[in-house]
Amino acid sequence: MKTAQAPDGANLAWTEEGTGEPLLLIAGQATGLDGWSPTARALAEYFRVIRFDHRGIGNSARGDDDRYTTRSFAGDAAAVLKAAKAEAANVYGHSMGGRVAQWLAIDHPEQVRTLILAATSGGKLAGAEPSRAAMETLVSSDVGRLTPLFFAPEWAAKHPDDVRTFFNSKASAWAKSRHFRASRAHDSWAQLSKIQAPTLILHGTNDALTPLPHAVALRQHIPGAMLVKVPGAGHGLHLDHPETIHWIRQFIATKKGHRNQGLLS
Repeated sequence: MKTAQAPDGANLAWTEEGTGEPLLLIAGQATGLDGWSPTARALAEYFRVIRFDHRGIGNSARGDDDRYTTRSFAGDAAAVLKAAKAEAANVYGHSMGGRVAQWLAIDHPEQVRTLILAATSGGKLAGAEPSRAAMETLVSSDVGRLTPLFFAPEWAAKHPDDVRTFFNSKASAWAKSRHFRASRAHDSWAQLSKIQAPTLILHGTNDALTPLPHAVALRQHIPGAMLVKVPGAGHGLHLDHPETIHWIRQFIATKKGHRNQGLLS
């Protein structure tokens, strides 16, 4: 495990595997770098995969209390890329990690070659908010209740260790609450038009935590973004739908060195 120094001096734990173009993975709300494991292993066959623990999660320090926002988390991600000596990387963010990735592409455009956003949003969207039941499940920390919202039953049954690792990040109740608050307070809608990196949006049609209209709105706000709707997928499609690995590889290969022009949706 390696460490990067965040803008406030907090130490952030990160790791890398594989060779090739850098690909930064940004985890979701209160989930650690280990939660990416099956996807990271698959992507490491083609890329230099870099992943890290958000502040207050896993082996990363808590840091300053006022830096628990998605925009500040983007500054942490930029610090990890600097520590990894990756001047620019493909960036893949899941859920809250996708919110963080948006700010990284907006505030640090020179560091983002391509942008992949999975199961995420630009913020609150009238008429498309998750149900009360879904939100109550999210904050329950009950793995039995959470699993069906994230993963297909067949995949979860075959990969119990990956499910357990994903949901059991080392984090205090304080850190979890700050991550939840940061994710819910995210609002980048007015800034998304500034994103220059070619963007791929991956979203499950059965995502109860971030309903599909959020992905449609993202595509409308990010110039030239491509949206792939994954039939039947829930919130954890980055893990239980391995076909997304092929789509990401294809997208990065096609868009390498290009801006968002003429993309199809």
